[in-house]
Amino acid sequence: MRANTVPARFPHLRQDFAASLVVFLVAVPLCLGVAVASGVPAELGLITGIVGGLVTGLMRGSSIQVSGPAAGMTVLVFEAVTEFGVAALGVIVLLAGLVQIALGALRWGRWFRAISVSVVEGMLAGIGLVIIAGQVYAAAGVEAPASGLGKIAGLPGAIVEVAGSRTALVSLAVGAGTIAVVVLWQRLPERVRAVPGALAAVVLATAATQLLGLPIATVEVDGLLGAVQPIGLDAFGRLGDVALLGTALAFALIASAESLFSAAAVDRLHDGPRTRYDQELIAQGTGNAVCGVLGALPMTAVIVRSSANVQAGAKTKASRVLHGVWLLLFAALLPATLGLIPLAALAGILVHAGWKLIPFRAVASLWRAHRGEALILVVTAVAIVAVNMFEGVLIGLALSVAKAAWDASHIRLTVVDKGVGPVQARLSGNATFLRLPKILDTLEALPHDRPVELDLSGLHHLDHACRTALENWSERHSTLLTAPPKPAEPSTL
Repeated sequence: MRANTVPARFPHLRQDFAASLVVFLVAVPLCLGVAVASGVPAELGLITGIVGGLVTGLMRGSSIQVSGPAAGMTVLVFEAVTEFGVAALGVIVLLAGLVQIALGALRWGRWFRAISVSVVEGMLAGIGLVIIAGQVYAAAGVEAPASGLGKIAGLPGAIVEVAGSRTALVSLAVGAGTIAVVVLWQRLPERVRAVPGALAAVVLATAATQLLGLPIATVEVDGLLGAVQPIGLDAFGRLGDVALLGTALAFALIASAESLFSAAAVDRLHDGPRTRYDQELIAQGTGNAVCGVLGALPMTAVIVRSSANVQAGAKTKASRVLHGVWLLLFAALLPATLGLIPLAALAGILVHAGWKLIPFRAVASLWRAHRGEALILVVTAVAIVAVNMFEGVLIGLALSVAKAAWDASHIRLTVVDKGVGPVQARLSGNATFLRLPKILDTLEALPHDRPVELDLSGLHHLDHACRTALENWSERHSTLLTAPPKPAEPSTL
């Protein structure tokens, strides 16, 4: 009877247990790399991963996707740490989490799916470019400029600096070797690929560094408890800082968008229960609130870990909860192993992750089919690199709204002139003030010595500005106007 109890209560325990180990092995190097790239102690990345498994993993929303520190938030976190300091990070993440909980409770989660895909892909592309540029400096062990544009512009000078330093060249070689292992690992037999490529690359880089005694920097370890920086009462005194509040809002919106887009992608990978977006947003917000209290990194749902979870055969949320348990045991029992990992190896992992964030195929396909969307993607990416994360996304959203307004005002004017009799003109589509100058220019170019029949029955929408302008033009030219019926006045009961 007892032997059958566990399988009956947890019918997918074997699959979930195996999947949790795979996700754990994928998560370790990414948690560490994202933390180091964000300018905070490496252990904070593990804490966020643990909370993502044990807190968010237990909540309702999506049963398969896995949460933790994400490369997509690296640039924003680094900017926040640079401007406000590590001590203020907890307050920012806590506020972001509370905003997410409020948005989920108000059932706004579904509206994040309305964000233009081009803006999201442009955001990821911009983040990827900044990550790649910044981590090249980290791989070489040299200091990187603060701004994204400065990182890219400073690469030629950094190459000259690296070329004159043996230590920098060795460090850069370790980073390049890490990238090579990750890329080539996918070509090895399936049995070998059971070990995640990122983990294998970090282990090999660590082994080579220790065996050869390479003089390169490694991860600084303070211990899990030593890295935790709970929010102090003095930190709440900064709530009056408008810039800090804006950063918290940016954290919330970008983390929410990335999580819910990840959920939509993960839903396409499996046949299990679909994501409940509002519940998932509350789960993400709760996890971020806990991370904020602990002074850790913000979390999002991470597509790399989530897809690994699906491919490993996970069936329920037990796999992501167990992966959080393994992260906790690793951080608690084997903290000294973190101090052996070379920073150049983690930089290599982040360079590869940044490269995968750039949607090369999406840009090419959009350019062929929807050049306006491709332009939004590219401008958003460039704005993030040139300005900063938050303003770059706002620029992308503004362009997306402007394009939608322009598309909504699409109109077609067809003119039939048989040489004799009245000239027939027909408008179809949406007549708005945005296209009014073009409409009037075309109408003014029609013959003035013959009558004109203007047919507006093909219009789906005719705003007040266009209706007034067309009626005035019709009166001046004695035109026969066939207009769509005006909207009925609202009735009162």
